[in-house]
Amino acid sequence: MKTISRIDRLKECVSLLPNEPGVYRFYNSDDVVIYVGKAKDLKKRVSSYFLAKNVSERKVIALVKNIEKIEHIVVQTESDALLLENNMIKSLQPKYNILLKDDKTYPWIVIKNEPYPRILPTRIVEQNGSKYFGPYTNLAMQRSILELVRKLYSVRTCNLPLSARGVTEHKFQKCLEYHIGNCQAPCEDYVSREKYIEGIKRAEEILKGDLSNARDYLNKEMTNAAEALRFEDAHRLKLRLEMLDKYKSKSVILSPLYSDLDVFSLIVDDYMAYCNYLHIQKGAVINSYTIEMKLRVEESENDILTFAIMQIMERLNRDLTKEVIVPFMPDDSYFPNTIFTVPQRGDKVKILELSQKNSKFHRLEKLKQIEKKSPATHSLRILERIKKDMSLDELPYHIECFDNSNIQGTYPVSACVVFRDAKPCRKDYRHYNIKTVVGIDDFASMKETVTRRYSRLIEEGKSLPQLIVIDGGKGQLSITYSVLKELGIENKIKIVGLAKRFEEIYFPNDPYPLCLDKMGETLKVLMHLRDEAHRFGITFHRNKRSKGFIKSELENIPNIGKKTIEKLLAHFKSVNKIKIATFDEISKLIGSAKANEIIKYFKNE
Repeated sequence: MKTISRIDRLKECVSLLPNEPGVYRFYNSDDVVIYVGKAKDLKKRVSSYFLAKNVSERKVIALVKNIEKIEHIVVQTESDALLLENNMIKSLQPKYNILLKDDKTYPWIVIKNEPYPRILPTRIVEQNGSKYFGPYTNLAMQRSILELVRKLYSVRTCNLPLSARGVTEHKFQKCLEYHIGNCQAPCEDYVSREKYIEGIKRAEEILKGDLSNARDYLNKEMTNAAEALRFEDAHRLKLRLEMLDKYKSKSVILSPLYSDLDVFSLIVDDYMAYCNYLHIQKGAVINSYTIEMKLRVEESENDILTFAIMQIMERLNRDLTKEVIVPFMPDDSYFPNTIFTVPQRGDKVKILELSQKNSKFHRLEKLKQIEKKSPATHSLRILERIKKDMSLDELPYHIECFDNSNIQGTYPVSACVVFRDAKPCRKDYRHYNIKTVVGIDDFASMKETVTRRYSRLIEEGKSLPQLIVIDGGKGQLSITYSVLKELGIENKIKIVGLAKRFEEIYFPNDPYPLCLDKMGETLKVLMHLRDEAHRFGITFHRNKRSKGFIKSELENIPNIGKKTIEKLLAHFKSVNKIKIATFDEISKLIGSAKANEIIKYFKNE
């Protein structure tokens, strides 16, 4: 058996990565993280390490030589990836990361827990009752938002330990900030505490992401500055407005509301279960881990999740946090000191969604791997899924789909596409010119096509499909089923109709449609069949219609037959060139009598 080299194995792993933002980790042979990086596109970024033109630096060469395993976490945005990268480098201290190993963290904005709250920049998040907003991946963004909030609501910036009693007893004095208009002087009760707190609450709305009031204010100030010909001020306000549009106040990756949390999500298919684990410490995601498990007979999702949690904790050799976020309740009797939470809204739901996203991507990577290494196994799995979802008696190795095309009853055609092993088999596609139908009659067109198709297959002794998909609802399905009954093969072939509006599946003699998962593989295969039949049919119809339009104009000319038309088109290539041709050019080709007829026709036109 041929052994796969380390580089080939890693390249295969990279080929399965998603084109999504996220963070990747490189492990050495001792299963230690040696590098953490972020990417806007994981697949493109990680693959760059294995391109010859990018491995000229000594550091990169040494790094690639030591990579044994690659893991990744998918996130929502590039900013989230940057924050998660920072968290992991601080936590793991990888050997080949230098820039972010220091003890600096990303900047935040804090509303201090004080009688007269201040709004300040900070890099330290403390659990002291204060409210934190961020983190910000850009220091200029933090400063701009802070300046905006202070300018809008005149928030104090002094270090005075203000209290209601101290203000009442006049223990404090106003400072320069009051005289230059940056503060309302709550220290001397020039503004009541209630009104000052109201301003803080409005400022908090901006920090939470409600920017409507702030945008109105900036637009008004920018317009006033422009009308007063203060263009520098107007430009400065415009830049601030643009930065406000880019402002993002919260990130799922870092949330100061929660100290230590474990998060689990579960994705289950026919044979396997995939469980993702996120560990959050001091509000930051610092670890992610996904396992896959083979399913046993009649095992509930609760049992699977319970077993997965136990497995992950055993592998990581650590205990669960006091609170654990899960999509549904496991058997908590195995975890007596743990509180399980199934969130319904808020930040905890976003954290759970992040975990679920990583579970789904892990499953997709495994399926891609199976498809790449063993296409037959992949196709068999999809066919078994279709058989189960649609309650078929046998695996649908051979599926056919029909579609009609016409314009107001003219140039009617039909198309039949064939899928074998859940994949298009283009050499078996067939076109049909409708011969017996006059006018617009989709039902009659479908009846003619299906009759011609299966009469010929029966006559030639060829194999029939296990499943027929009709592009349409109950009407097209009924007429097709009646044809199969006439041919005596209604019990040999299963037939369904796929209605476009809600992607509902209809069965013969059943008034109720089957609604499948929109993201499921069965419906994707059926929709692919339907779309392929439509594409194949409409292409044939357009070609036939174009030829018909060209010929019909020349056929309207008296005494001009089909052979003459073919001769003209072969020489001039198009009708437009025939229109502008001279009498001598045409008469040399087809004679003066016919040339006169053509010149006369186009002149009158």
